[in-house]
Amino acid sequence: MIDEKEFIKQLLNPETQNTAFQKLLSDYQRPLYSHIRNIVLNHDDAGDVLQNTFIKVFQYLKNFKGESKLFSWMYRIATNEALTFLSQKAKLSGISSEDLQNKTIDNLKADLYFDGDEIQIKLQKAIVTLPEKQQLVFKMKYFEELKYEEIAEILGTSVGALKASYHHAVKKIELYVTTN
Repeated sequence: MIDEKEFIKQLLNPETQNTAFQKLLSDYQRPLYSHIRNIVLNHDDAGDVLQNTFIKVFQYLKNFKGESKLFSWMYRIATNEALTFLSQKAKLSGISSEDLQNKTIDNLKADLYFDGDEIQIKLQKAIVTLPEKQQLVFKMKYFEELKYEEIAEILGTSVGALKASYHHAVKKIELYVTTN
C-alpha cells in the first residue's frame, strides 16, 4: 500500500497518471456516487455530478496542498458540485431548491435505482425541511456513517458545531415524522 503523498505524485506524473487515475476512480467512484446521490437524490443527476467531480479533481489536483486527506478534498469538491448542480437546476426550473428537492422526492418511487419504501420517502421529506448545513451533516453521518472528524474536514468546520447540527437535525426530523 503506497502512502497518499506518493499516490498524488503518481497522479501528477504524466508517465503514471493514467494508471493512478484508474485506481482513484476504482477506489472513490462508489463512495462519491453515494455521497452525491444522497444530496441530489436522482440517479442520473448523481452520475452527471460525479463525472463533473472527477473532472474537477483531475483539473485541480496540481493545486492540492495536502492540508487535508485526499478523500476529504474530493468529498468537498463533490459536495460543492452537488449543491451547485441543485441550485442551477432549481434556477433553470424557476423554483426554490426546497421545491426542487420535494419534486425529486415525489419522483423517487419511479426511479429504478431507489429501493426505499414509504418510511424512506417520509425521511427524505423531513430532511428537505432542514437548513442546508444540517441536511449535509445529517446525510453524511446517518447515511454514509462518516465520523464527525471526517465531516469536519470535508465541510471545514469544528466537530462541536457538527455535533450540534446533527443533534438539531435529528430533533427536527423526529418532530416532522411524528407530526406528518
